[in-house]
Amino acid sequence: MAVSYKKLFHLMIEKGISSPQLQKKCGFSGNILTRLRRNEYVSLETIEILCRHLNCKMDDILEFVDRQS
Repeated sequence: MAVSYKKLFHLMIEKGISSPQLQKKCGFSGNILTRLRRNEYVSLETIEILCRHLNCKMDDILEFVDRQS
C-alpha cells in the first residue's frame, strides 16, 4: 500500500491556501512539501501539524492506494 496526498492539495485549493502559505503556517521546509507532492514518506508528526493547521482529520488529507507494479 502506498499513500496519496491528492486530498491535501484539493483541500488547499478549497481553502485558498498556497504551498508557500502552508509552508510558513506549519513551519515546514520546502522539502516536506516536495515529499508530499511526490507521495513520499512524511512523519506522523507532519501529518498531525497539517491536520491541526488545516482544521481537518487525517483521512481528509491522505488516502491509501494500491501501489502500481
